Amino acid sequence: MDIRLLYFEGCPHWELAEHPVRAALTGLGQEEAITKVLVQTPEDALRLGFIGSPTVLVDGRDPFARGDEQPALACRVFFTANGPDGAPTVDQLTEVLS
Repeated sequence: MDIRLLYFEGCPHWELAEHPVRAALTGLGQEEAITKVLVQTPEDALRLGFIGSPTVLVDGRDPFARGDEQPALACRVFFTANGPDGAPTVDQLTEVLS
């Protein structure tokens, strides 16, 4: 499984996302590496399908995208059971990684 954590400098949310990704992987008994990808320009965002920081790609797909978002250098909000948050929950990540 290829897991990438896309982010841009200045957004604190990407650092929030790394922990639940690792926790979900550990809970599933998986040891996949997480590749961090710094997105620096609007052109990079467009090329990578980056719709905000953080973006978690699993095998090249963003499992949290709704489909109407536009590529942007912006912080991203995830909709969780506890309300809006800067990162997906461990439960949400476990579901998409299993």
